[in-house]
Amino acid sequence: MKVLIYILIAIFVIGACLTIDYKIGRKKYLPTIKSNAFPFRESNIELFTHGTDLFNHMFDDFKNAKKHIHVLFYICNNDEFGNEFLTILKEKAEEGVEVRLLLDWAGSLKVSRKMIKELKSAGVEFAFSNVPTPPFYFYSSQARNHRKITVIDGSIGYLGGYNVGNEYIDLDPKLSPWRDYHLRITAEGVVDLQKQFLLDWQEAAKTNLLQNKIYFPPLGKGTSRHRIISTEGFLLENTFSTLIHDSKKSILIGSPYFIPSERILKDLLDALRRGVELTIIVPYLSDHMLVKEASYPYLRAILAEGANVYQFKNGFYHAKILLFDDEICDIGTANFDNRSFFLNHEINCYIHDPKIIDEMKRILDKDMKDSDKLTLEDLNSIGFMGRVKEWIAGRIDHFL
Repeated sequence: MKVLIYILIAIFVIGACLTIDYKIGRKKYLPTIKSNAFPFRESNIELFTHGTDLFNHMFDDFKNAKKHIHVLFYICNNDEFGNEFLTILKEKAEEGVEVRLLLDWAGSLKVSRKMIKELKSAGVEFAFSNVPTPPFYFYSSQARNHRKITVIDGSIGYLGGYNVGNEYIDLDPKLSPWRDYHLRITAEGVVDLQKQFLLDWQEAAKTNLLQNKIYFPPLGKGTSRHRIISTEGFLLENTFSTLIHDSKKSILIGSPYFIPSERILKDLLDALRRGVELTIIVPYLSDHMLVKEASYPYLRAILAEGANVYQFKNGFYHAKILLFDDEICDIGTANFDNRSFFLNHEINCYIHDPKIIDEMKRILDKDMKDSDKLTLEDLNSIGFMGRVKEWIAGRIDHFL
């Protein structure tokens, strides 16, 4: 009995310490936020929905690079595809191309010291982003760089939901086919991706390259109007809230995790009550423990007000998209959850081009056909263990 009491006391003390660390750490961090809402741009935008197509194009762009390659990913796995990716970067550095690779400390823990040493020996400049720092280790370990940015020669850029690993090119049998959306951007919008990469590089590597004109070649205009906004655990909730408030006809949300904040949930319920059609696409499969159960209370609330919820069943749905009144389409790195709203560093592209939006609507129609519609009855009959998981998830959904 005494052992149990000691265990419970230890759990309470640890929980209290982590809570204090998080709350004080966030309070200290908020004044330092450096989120960027870049100007509206006109660029050429190409949309990818399959990992093999995306990385074939990206690797070709790597191989054709003449001056510099800048890459930021949240996850780079130590597997066959991850090693292929890193090998190409090593080879380009050995050719004399400047290569900078920035990986999130938590998301890319699997990258070995041996591989990092090989990268540096080949001439790749390497750094980890968002390494936990004192005195608030717990808070800083949770505030991760979830952005995915690639810039080649300052004239070709990528951002979206894909990371680097076997699962992203359909080599994980449990999660294949992997469904995601990623953008290839050329023309003037690339300058904003370059700026954000160099800002993140400066923070991680303590090197300021923002004034070096070689990384900012002259760029013309493209055909698609858009705006890139990067956030650091603060501005994203405000941005989404404004877009929801301004919607008059329809809202579509696609996300692997649906765990909205109280404010965003209220915004969605208010939209439904004023007659806005709300559609949600989430995965049927889950890639992380408890994230599916964490979404249940929020899905019940919107289903009760008439929302349409689809569970994607043709593989794993990892895409991040918001579509407002068929006029604004947001594709980027942010999930529809508290971690993206309040913790992660994210970058999203808000597209105002009817042609891209029409293309995206056709893709979404297919994804809904590959889904089953979820009902209140489904969520109310999840069984005892389902309820237990939901209760546990509700206690920690801020960090899922």
